[in-house]
Amino acid sequence: MNDTDKQQLLILLTNWMQVSDVLEKRDKLIVRGYLLPGETAESVHFRIKPLVPRLRYHHSGGKDIFIVYFQKTLFGIPRVNLLLFIATVFTTLLAGALMEGGNPLNNPAEISRGIPFSLTLLLILGVHETGHFLTARKHHVDATLPYFLPAPTIIGTFGAFIKMRSPVRRRRALVEIGAAGPIAGFLVAVPALFIGLSLSSVAPVTDQAGVQLGESILMKIATAIIYPELPENADIMLHPVGFAAWIGMLVTMLNLLPIGQLDGGHIAYALLGKWYKKIAWGALGAILVLSLFSANWLIWALLVYFLTRMKHPPIMDEHAPINRHEKLIGITAGIIFILTFIPVPFKF
Repeated sequence: MNDTDKQQLLILLTNWMQVSDVLEKRDKLIVRGYLLPGETAESVHFRIKPLVPRLRYHHSGGKDIFIVYFQKTLFGIPRVNLLLFIATVFTTLLAGALMEGGNPLNNPAEISRGIPFSLTLLLILGVHETGHFLTARKHHVDATLPYFLPAPTIIGTFGAFIKMRSPVRRRRALVEIGAAGPIAGFLVAVPALFIGLSLSSVAPVTDQAGVQLGESILMKIATAIIYPELPENADIMLHPVGFAAWIGMLVTMLNLLPIGQLDGGHIAYALLGKWYKKIAWGALGAILVLSLFSANWLIWALLVYFLTRMKHPPIMDEHAPINRHEKLIGITAGIIFILTFIPVPFKF
């Protein structure tokens, strides 16, 4: 929390309490005073909590005391964000190295073989979340820096996200914030896909068991351009850069589903108004139908339902007419969803 943030927080608190004194220590700001008539500690706590990393309240000496704990930083970046990013760099490097047949556990130097995969995937995820972050700041919505999630999986991560600590009040802001991430990530994933395909190799189709990646419309187009004369009995052994791009497009597609507080949910709620609930439940039903062909969809349906509960916070101007700019953003997001949609992501 910088000095400007502290000043803004104090100004905000004066709306609900008479501030008598402020004490700043190394990792916290102590604000003493008296709550205004009609205000309670709970009501102030509810308003302030989303804006600060940690907040405590107590009453002592006849005064109301709020203690705001600062978020610890390294090099000006919140420590938790930086440490999670470093951990995700390591896990994706490890995943990429194993993908290339290396074994960093026996030979640590072989972790460098994971650089193409890790760099491409983290670039796509990072640009996606940065798109959300910068657009949120543009609309004066308080948002955190991206949190990257390391994971012991074949790709080394569960993705990344930002947290909006203040509500989005206007439809234009909600549409732009929701669409900025998928559009930005897509613009990185597309050239990465073409580069990855050009670095890939072609091999005869065999009967050996393995995992086959599903194809989107964009994947089919890119494959036809890079390999115009690909034999029917041949398959593409995707280069790690291409695989990372494929994952990035899968993440983009899943995030654009018009459900809850997914990116597509933000866009759908802003543009469809009263139709949002029907569209959201219809999309969930479609996912359940797709789960008959691929269990991956069932897992995603359960995650989406239990994490979002299909709900979306209201905005102030949801009944106002939709303008051309908002329609264009919605159409762009829809085109990206269609191009990246994969009916069966994985085939075993």
